[in-house]
Amino acid sequence: MASKFFAFAGLLVQSFLTNMKLLSTLTLLAAFSLSTLARAGDTVVYEGKDGPGKGKHIVLLAGDEEYRSEEALPQLGKILSQRHGFKCTLVFSINAKTGEIDPKTTNNQPGIEALGKADLCIIGLRFRNWPDEQMKHFVDYYLAGKPIIGLRTSTHAFSGIPATSPYAKFNTNNKGDWVGGFGRQVLGETWVAHHGAHGKEATRGIIEEAAKEDPILRGVMDIFGPTDVYTANPLAESKILVRGQVLKGMNPTDEPVAGKKNDPMQPIVWTRMHKNEAGTTNKILCTTMGDGVDLTNEGLRRLLVNAAYWATGLEVPAKADVTLVGEFKPTKFGFNGFIKGVKTETHELK
Repeated sequence: MASKFFAFAGLLVQSFLTNMKLLSTLTLLAAFSLSTLARAGDTVVYEGKDGPGKGKHIVLLAGDEEYRSEEALPQLGKILSQRHGFKCTLVFSINAKTGEIDPKTTNNQPGIEALGKADLCIIGLRFRNWPDEQMKHFVDYYLAGKPIIGLRTSTHAFSGIPATSPYAKFNTNNKGDWVGGFGRQVLGETWVAHHGAHGKEATRGIIEEAAKEDPILRGVMDIFGPTDVYTANPLAESKILVRGQVLKGMNPTDEPVAGKKNDPMQPIVWTRMHKNEAGTTNKILCTTMGDGVDLTNEGLRRLLVNAAYWATGLEVPAKADVTLVGEFKPTKFGFNGFIKGVKTETHELK
């Protein structure tokens, strides 16, 4: 009798343990599904309307604490998708705890795997240190020889990547063969200094005479932005398209500063063909402009749209439509100045 009882008890225990394992498995699956759904909401996709860019996919990476890339790149993505037909995917720096767009979160860029199917990457980054599993998507894209457009602080896109990481050389302060890291070695320049007085002396773009027939400059005129000119000396093989004239004030009608600040004027837009470590070649356009308020300038918007055509191998239009899509009132640049509590759905097209 006792043996039957213990056998029955054993069956009950085994059944209990089996059910507990099943429950644990279901819980894990549910958690995985929820996390997958959360990740799906970390990016915004603008499907392209009809236009020359139809069939091309642009991924825009927003992540800087100062110059409002989280506002500028959504507007740029809207123009490229709604006016020119490009599919555009916006990928932001996301606070993992709140799920909100948070430029101060330097180590989380969920959705970056979208680069696997991208034809162009546009970056507005500053001092990012993504984990290896995220960084790998960016580096794989780069090594595939695909084009990159870098805005403003993207010259110093990465910092704080651990020395043990295979991607440590991308850090801005890297020494040795890759001195200056990604900015210097790929975009052509790293962070050097403010050349104009920050927040006091705005920038007027002066088209380089030798480059005036470059297709990227078609229809481009009257470039102006409140961000100051950066000190820049792009690598020798770079082609300078625009130089920055330092102005006495913050208005487009202000006179240029006299003296050495404008003699010579610093490059603010250049292109280069970069042969990378894998032996493939990246088309590069870098500009030290690109703040959110800078993008209210029609000339700069047209230059960036033209650059997207050039980078993806399309014929640059004579005068690209760069009409703003929806309301665009970007926040002024500055540290800790980003709008708190914003989630990605805020940037969805209505």
